[in-house]
Amino acid sequence: MEIKWTPWRASYIKREGIGEDAGCPLCHAFQADDDERLLVLARGQQCYILMNLYPYNPGHLMVVPFAHTAAFSELPAATATEMMILAQRCASVLADALRPHGFNLGMNLGRVGGAGIDEHLHLHVVPRWNGDTNFMPIIGGVKLIPEAIDDTYAALRPLFDA
Repeated sequence: MEIKWTPWRASYIKREGIGEDAGCPLCHAFQADDDERLLVLARGQQCYILMNLYPYNPGHLMVVPFAHTAAFSELPAATATEMMILAQRCASVLADALRPHGFNLGMNLGRVGGAGIDEHLHLHVVPRWNGDTNFMPIIGGVKLIPEAIDDTYAALRPLFDA
């Protein structure tokens, strides 16, 4: 087995800055007053935009409802509508800032559906580039992210503030 060191994940695993009893990290990011540290890019009336700490690609964002729910079918219409509006905003900002060739948008609902945080649904917005999948993830089972997350945040935040 090949081992890749990912020390930045330790704070998530240990829930540093959140605490073991803090509950849902997506609720914590919404409620805390530390957007830069928690990588919150923008807030709407029902949802907010957050960078994914473990991105599939640079600029991987999530649109997260304020309400703590895993039940997509019970999401209020106003919240679902705002999620789509904010996803459009994400795609627009990412297109301007990073010039991707396309996007993946999606939700992983439930643990067996692939959700890492299954108790609080969220919509992924993943920028894609021609050639961003190569032999490394396919054969080697390794994905390389070519940009530091703080650099991506610094590039995106002013565009969300505009």
